[in-house]
Amino acid sequence: MEILALHIMRRTVQLVTPLALTLGLAIPLHPSGAGAQDTTRTDHHWRAFAGGFVSSILLHEAGHVGASLVMGARPTFGFVDARPTIYSGINSKIDPHKQFIFSSAGLTVQSVLDEAVLDAPRLHGSAFERGVLAGGIGTTLFYVTVGRWGSVSDVDFMARTRALTKTQVTFIYGSVAVLHTLRISRDARYANFFMRPRSDGGFLVGLRVADP
Repeated sequence: MEILALHIMRRTVQLVTPLALTLGLAIPLHPSGAGAQDTTRTDHHWRAFAGGFVSSILLHEAGHVGASLVMGARPTFGFVDARPTIYSGINSKIDPHKQFIFSSAGLTVQSVLDEAVLDAPRLHGSAFERGVLAGGIGTTLFYVTVGRWGSVSDVDFMARTRALTKTQVTFIYGSVAVLHTLRISRDARYANFFMRPRSDGGFLVGLRVADP
């Protein structure tokens, strides 16, 4: 069982890593065109942060779609309890291994993208990059805690294939998220992670409300 699980995880990484890196390179890491100035232009800081966060979530969903297409299936879209859901188009009873790859693809794409951001020497810790990292780590922590019991939980679907248990899935992805968090905490580029920089070099916490 452990050998089979390792084979499936290795196959998942092989399938989704090219997708994660391709999509990651296609995202403008400095959407304002100002590069490192993202850390000093307060007017655009939270907008850029939100853009990075949303981009990470979209890449998560793209990972599911890409994995399904690569394996020859036809993913479809629907709603479960008013929540948008991507269906794999795979019969999990006939092809549980393919279903495992589909279900794990989203978190794997985000983990690979976060690793690429943290390893890239040319990045400067911009608000957009911080948003990408926050989206990846936040999504993972959600799925390995309260989200593991959801009706459309990726962790629950992975466990249903019997390749790994919920505890094993939680440990694998949770460990990666914790490792990335520790790396961020020790990286000077991401100091004051959730603080908005001021033009005078100081920092603000929270959002500004404009006067009427």
